[in-house]
Amino acid sequence: MGENIHKGHRERLKERFRENGLKAFSDIEAIELLLFYALPRCNTNEIAHRLLDRFGSYKAVMEADISELKLVEGVGENAATLIRLVSETNARYLNAPRAGSKNVLRSTEAAGDYLKPLFAYAKDELAFALSINSAGGIIHCHQLANGMINRVEFSARQIVEIAIRDNAAYIILAHNHMSDIALPSRADAAATKLIDDTLNSIGVCLVDHIIVSGDEYVSMRESGYFTRAQN
Repeated sequence: MGENIHKGHRERLKERFRENGLKAFSDIEAIELLLFYALPRCNTNEIAHRLLDRFGSYKAVMEADISELKLVEGVGENAATLIRLVSETNARYLNAPRAGSKNVLRSTEAAGDYLKPLFAYAKDELAFALSINSAGGIIHCHQLANGMINRVEFSARQIVEIAIRDNAAYIILAHNHMSDIALPSRADAAATKLIDDTLNSIGVCLVDHIIVSGDEYVSMRESGYFTRAQN
């Protein structure tokens, strides 16, 4: 009888998802449903509670390392791997170009929308440089650095080498702040000015430096950190 009730609960939860997606699911139910596919004979509701109790939020569960996930009672190799697989798959989806998109950036909003997903699930500060052609199309997205939790470093020389190698007309920089504040720091402003001056000396325009924090971003150009006009 217990097994039949348990099976019925799983089928009802799956049917809810098929009809409505995850919109009406609590965090507990979303994790419980996910764990069905790694733990076919366990009460995954209890394990979902343990995961949220340990990590504090759905986001933190999905960002946890496999070794950390396996410390939770009931979470074995398969379940921990599945959680990380979903996180990594989602990050790849967010970073992939939209179907039919030519990746032409013609506005700060377009640049921000393109760049924000690059920092999804980031645990440390990251930095990227977009090399752009004269028509505004993205030539390549380069990851510059993977820093520590509160600092990421990259040099003007790195940016110049990228611009020359890609034959870029424009460069857009982006990095994230692990705090909830996307405002540029003094160090951000100083580094950006140096890179702007250096790129200008070789005829390449630094279009913007975008600071990302969570779902928010700040354009340093729109915030008045650039005085040189775009080409």
